Amino acid sequence: MEIIANNQNRKTWLPVVDGCDFPIQNIPFGVFITKDDIITIGTRIGEYAIDLGAFHQLGYFNGIPLTDDIFMQDSLNDFIADGRKTWRLVRNRIAEVFDAENSSLRDNKKHRDVIIFDVNEVEMLMPIDVGDYTDFYSSKEHATNVGKIFKRKDEALIPNWLHIPVGYHGRSSSVVVSGTNIRRPYGQTLLDNASTPVFGPSKKLDMELEIAFITTSANDLGKPININEAEENIFGMVLLNDWSARDIQKWENAPLGPFLSKNFASTISPWIVTLDALEPFRCESPKQKIEPLPYLQAKNTNNSFDIKLEVTLETENGDLNTLSNSNFKYLYWTMAQQLAHHTINGCNVRAGDLMGSGTISGPTEDSFGSLLELTWNGEKPITLKDGTTRTFLNDGDNLILRGYCENKNCRIGFGKCTGKILPPIKH
Repeated sequence: MEIIANNQNRKTWLPVVDGCDFPIQNIPFGVFITKDDIITIGTRIGEYAIDLGAFHQLGYFNGIPLTDDIFMQDSLNDFIADGRKTWRLVRNRIAEVFDAENSSLRDNKKHRDVIIFDVNEVEMLMPIDVGDYTDFYSSKEHATNVGKIFKRKDEALIPNWLHIPVGYHGRSSSVVVSGTNIRRPYGQTLLDNASTPVFGPSKKLDMELEIAFITTSANDLGKPININEAEENIFGMVLLNDWSARDIQKWENAPLGPFLSKNFASTISPWIVTLDALEPFRCESPKQKIEPLPYLQAKNTNNSFDIKLEVTLETENGDLNTLSNSNFKYLYWTMAQQLAHHTINGCNVRAGDLMGSGTISGPTEDSFGSLLELTWNGEKPITLKDGTTRTFLNDGDNLILRGYCENKNCRIGFGKCTGKILPPIKH
């Protein structure tokens, strides 16, 4: 089916400023609550939130096989479960109705008043009910840096890293939407030269620059997903800040990996940008050093996306400090490889499952995706505009992640993914 929603020459009758993350070619999906306290599934064009529940009720999806309540829910899970054919039909219809030459909604003020809202008048909610959350570890630069920082005796990369997309199962209940404050977590840490741990709030609270993809109901228990069919089962992507308490993580990491150091919070951006919308920005991923096993070999070599990523730290006095500029295309293991590996043992994947990329670091110091790397575990403090320094995050710091694709015709963005650090709750 042709993706007519991606027509980069299309204009809309809604005012959209140049360089906006949400032109008519984007048409992301999210969940919001209106000023009338109605929860609805919607999309966004420019600075306008579109109520797709009202849009559907008023007949603008006529001819598309949708249940009456598909957009009148508090999560996108059921819509995602309908599959790619439905997603494309819906995006195409939205693009047609909001096309500059289409007067059906443009000239109907009564309908516009119940469908279109100023985006600043709605409250964004979690877009999905996250059933399961998996976090991969797919940046070669990041994994190598971590190995060097913690001075592994042999090579910086662990032996299996070049053979499999390493990952772990995370906690889904603490995945929160952008704008949610993050409490500094407690845990056990082992101080330098000590033999027994102490308990207290983390002193090395870190961010992780990631992107996550969201799956549909992809496979039955016991049936793997073929790597060449994997992207058919990916609905879209969000920005992800997978907060980490590095001092807690160092103590608990052996033998089973992170636990309290990671499960206290993970923040995602509210608008899911579909894989279809990102199609014009495909690119090749890095050449893999070791040829993977056949189940991880894809026919398509254009298997990544050129998504520019930025991390900004906002201090309590409002200063904005750029910490990192990276790119999704640096990831060594692709989404298709991640999903194929995740299910090769028969693990079933469901609509609304969240798959994190792992920290996305690039080849230069200013493209590292965590403070652990940017400050080299505190050895190289960062000086901010107000003269203060950071090795890890202070209470009051607000982290802002942004991501966007851009060419000469169009920009497709994710908006913001933010979280402010609050002091720990007193015990």
